[in-house]
Amino acid sequence: MTSSAVSIPHGHDHGHAGHGDDHGHGHVTLQYQPGLPLSRGKLIMWLFLSTEIMFFAALLGSYVVLRFGAPIWPKPHHVHLSEPIGAFNTFVLICSSVSIVLALEAARANKVQLAKVWMVLTFLLGGLFLGVKGYEYSAKFSHGIYPVAPRGRIYERPDLYYGSAVRGRLEALRREPKDSWQSMRYSWAVMWHGSPQGAALAGWKEPETYDRLKELDEAAETSLTAEQVAGRRQLQQIQKMVLNPDQQAFDMAVVADQVMPLPAEGADHGTGHGNPEGGHGAHGLNDVFPWLKLPAVIPGGCMWASTYFLLTGFHAVHVIVGLIVFAVLLSYRLDAKRAGMIENAGLYWHFVDLVWIFMFPLLYLF
Repeated sequence: MTSSAVSIPHGHDHGHAGHGDDHGHGHVTLQYQPGLPLSRGKLIMWLFLSTEIMFFAALLGSYVVLRFGAPIWPKPHHVHLSEPIGAFNTFVLICSSVSIVLALEAARANKVQLAKVWMVLTFLLGGLFLGVKGYEYSAKFSHGIYPVAPRGRIYERPDLYYGSAVRGRLEALRREPKDSWQSMRYSWAVMWHGSPQGAALAGWKEPETYDRLKELDEAAETSLTAEQVAGRRQLQQIQKMVLNPDQQAFDMAVVADQVMPLPAEGADHGTGHGNPEGGHGAHGLNDVFPWLKLPAVIPGGCMWASTYFLLTGFHAVHVIVGLIVFAVLLSYRLDAKRAGMIENAGLYWHFVDLVWIFMFPLLYLF
């Protein structure tokens, strides 16, 4: 910041006109600050946060339009979303905002070690937030609830397209390679040599396959749990309905309910087998046999997955950036000279926290 000085002769002050010549020729220097009463770093941080506010306002506004304009939207337990876990993550992020403020106050008081302790705690709480978010993501990934091209494993309704997808997955299970690493190496060899014939001439053999469905059919009931035995019977019925070309009339809604049933409103969602979040009370074939990966029916699930991962993904990126900033600050001596840096990092972190406070009720409670 620059400052300017203005000299005002005392002779111009009518209150001092009669005090003699010594005072009449004196000057008073007035200094003023033409800029804003904040540092350049804080000014730049506020300008940056203003652009981020517009960015997330557009994302959240688009979500609100899509959410409340959609004819149907899945409930949180339909998409393996746990409200208690989301609330816990919100509490973790709020605690991290408190700890960064305490780190700033300790740095201003030149309590270097205490400031570093609070900064480390802020870093750990931010890492815990990401860990919990990854834990939540795992339930979505394990059930195929994520956007992917050309399309994912989620269908809007149990129609002909869904039946075709179930049939394709069951047929693919019969050609699944025994060794996934061998299959990956062979795929790379085919790409490198331009064709399967070229890969074969180079000595690459096509990986052997096995019928996992047949292996399950032949498994002794003594080696299976009661739930797996019941699931095997359901799977055998689905194979007869879907894979038999003579079987034209079958209810795909029944198949969808057996693959991944959607619990009713008010049901107990805390005993879901194979669900890492414990947020899905019903047991489907995809829970009993995770390797099946059959397509599932979740009305509104495709749009939900796209908006959920877009919002939480961008927010997670901002959290990662904040953790990088905290890691850099920990390499400095956190005394009063570094208080400005800590304050700017805290402003950014408070913004990240505030965005999540808006996202939590929109994604988890409505």
